[in-house]
Amino acid sequence: MWQPAERGERVPWYVVALRAIVVMIALTILGVFFYFAFRLTLTPVHDRGQAGGNLHPGRSLRFYLDRPTKEAFLQIGGNVALLAPLGVLLPIVWKSLRGPLRLALLTGAFSLAIETVQGAVVIGRAFDVDDVILNVAGVLIAYFLIGRRLSKKVRGS
Repeated sequence: MWQPAERGERVPWYVVALRAIVVMIALTILGVFFYFAFRLTLTPVHDRGQAGGNLHPGRSLRFYLDRPTKEAFLQIGGNVALLAPLGVLLPIVWKSLRGPLRLALLTGAFSLAIETVQGAVVIGRAFDVDDVILNVAGVLIAYFLIGRRLSKKVRGS
């Protein structure tokens, strides 16, 4: 198994090349991810006026958990899964995003921007603070399950 170089020790050229290739692949996947995330979140829907905003943390979650339906499962699971790939890809591309706090703050700001645009501009969509919470939770789950370890393997310590 490959061992990371000690401080001051030179990393072989092929390891540097492999790392660069993996980062380029991760950046490409990140670009595709952003395309589909924006398509899923920032396209108008025809809801017949049912979309309502939520500024109270936990309100939407309680609503869905009190009525465990397929829609509730899709809503909660979809929001957890939506930005989860960022928990794996961002630490690979930027080593400085390996810490869970930085990752949570960045993805929280990104999710907040999506929700704000949804609530202000997109027809049939509404701002929901619980979506932001679920998005960040998904990112952190992915980070702790896969992202941290994979980033250290690919990029080194």
